[in-house]
Amino acid sequence: MNTPLHVPSAQPGKYLTFKLDSESFSLQVMLVREIMRLCPITLVPRMPPFIKGVLNLRGKIIPVIDLRERFSLPVLPPSEDDRRCIIVAQYKTHKNLSQSMGMIVDAVEDVADFSEADIEATPDFGSALDTRYILGMAKNFGAVRTLLDLDKLLNMEGVVQMLRTENSAEESN
Repeated sequence: MNTPLHVPSAQPGKYLTFKLDSESFSLQVMLVREIMRLCPITLVPRMPPFIKGVLNLRGKIIPVIDLRERFSLPVLPPSEDDRRCIIVAQYKTHKNLSQSMGMIVDAVEDVADFSEADIEATPDFGSALDTRYILGMAKNFGAVRTLLDLDKLLNMEGVVQMLRTENSAEESN
């Protein structure tokens, strides 16, 4: 009897789909708080290149990362920035606290409703590749979309370092 090595942990439901380079990624709609145009971002010194800084969103400081750079994709030339935007989403920190994060993406595509039949487990890419932040893969109109686990993706090294820096600055004020 064949049993799958990897069981998808993604749940059926509505997912916001966005582009990075030529690939489509999705995250659960219930985690999305806002989609906004690119705006000025305040640099935070000594952060990894994919951490762009922070922005003031109606009086709340929100860290911002560039998912294109986080996934080691080439940087877009400024002439192609017109569709780029920031998805502000909620995730759980390693201490199980709710945190907001802005993620710069190339373009928002649509909201897709994935059924259980649409979702498959993350393929086994071998032990050398880190797939902890992938919930599964979804098939939709002949395309494959990577379903992201924001809790794991945004709690990875670098992002956690930035949140500690931001929390320390807020506590000293």
